[in-house]
Amino acid sequence: MAEELLGTPRSLAVVLGFTAFMLAVGIGYYAPTAGEVPVPLWPLYADSAVAVALGGIALLSLVPTVRRGNRVTDAPTSRGLAYLQTVAFVWLVQFGLWPIVSLNLAFGEYVAAPDAWIYYWGVLGTHLCFVGLALLFPAFGRTTRGALALAFALVVVNVALDYGVGYHPPLLYEPGPLLAGATLAIGVGSVWLANRSFCRLGEGE
Repeated sequence: MAEELLGTPRSLAVVLGFTAFMLAVGIGYYAPTAGEVPVPLWPLYADSAVAVALGGIALLSLVPTVRRGNRVTDAPTSRGLAYLQTVAFVWLVQFGLWPIVSLNLAFGEYVAAPDAWIYYWGVLGTHLCFVGLALLFPAFGRTTRGALALAFALVVVNVALDYGVGYHPPLLYEPGPLLAGATLAIGVGSVWLANRSFCRLGEGE
């Protein structure tokens, strides 16, 4: 699947274009409330937008390989790329699945909203695309113990910031322990999936 979607300059450009579109939508979603959050915390506050940005950077690393006509699986690997690919994968999966829980905890409010097709169906649809994008990464990416540890640490810090300090994404209700626990569980599951999905850096090379 990764080779079909990313293996030619045209197909890779289409995926990058769609990723840029999702990033623009994400920035537009967080921008109105970003002023209420300290600037150094923006990367953790605008977590969905940052996840897409990281995914886009990981995809951009494929451009030289694809332009040379090589296979996606032949893309260069490095420790830095392994960290990028691992964190991008974990965040894309975590925040791709997160709306399934967060929106359905207040299902009535979201489907009754005037723009329900955007705030419910649109959000669910675009965020599930995050997961689809992330699942392409193991075909060309690598991971390390350090990268997995960093991804896990970011999961914990993000949950603490969102639900301990209150810098969670804009919602139509005030989240409580149930959403905090679910977010942590999704994040830990995403790290586990990364560990299972990626080859370790140096294996088979």
